[in-house]
Amino acid sequence: MIAVARGSLLIVAGCWSFGTYAQPSYRISREQLQQVLAERFPLRYAARGLLDLLIRQPQLRLLPEQNRIATELPIEVGGPALGRSYSGFIDLDFALRYEASDRTLRAHRIRVHSVRLPGLARDAAALIDAYARAATERALLEVVVHRLRPADLALADTMGFAPGDIVVEPGGLLIQFVPH
Repeated sequence: MIAVARGSLLIVAGCWSFGTYAQPSYRISREQLQQVLAERFPLRYAARGLLDLLIRQPQLRLLPEQNRIATELPIEVGGPALGRSYSGFIDLDFALRYEASDRTLRAHRIRVHSVRLPGLARDAAALIDAYARAATERALLEVVVHRLRPADLALADTMGFAPGDIVVEPGGLLIQFVPH
């Protein structure tokens, strides 16, 4: 009874909605996603004392037509192999999946499109490109984009629903719940 009352408050708060078939859903704004990612950056990686890679906080772009999220990660690369530091960007996008064990939305199926480091010599750029792509895929593989609280799932649980499809919309995400 308490869970149902708590769930009712969530509906009033506007996060919860019901679709055409009385199937519950839950919305997460772009700002909420951005806030969670801000807590996880910057990230640092080193390659055997030769290169250092710093990945700064990304700014998300929602791609509803592809059901993916894109970002341009600001990076800094330096170390003894380069002699000085270079700033640039890694362009990538990713899909999302729900992990029930800890109630998280995680980045997966990461696609790195380009690594841009203006001013870096062509040979060094090729080396950095390969290293940065591998480090980025490791750094973001399964990174937590959002964590649902028990209260966020209370109504769905009492109705016998669990998170299903995650839909990227222009203003954020829509999690559709399905019977379990």
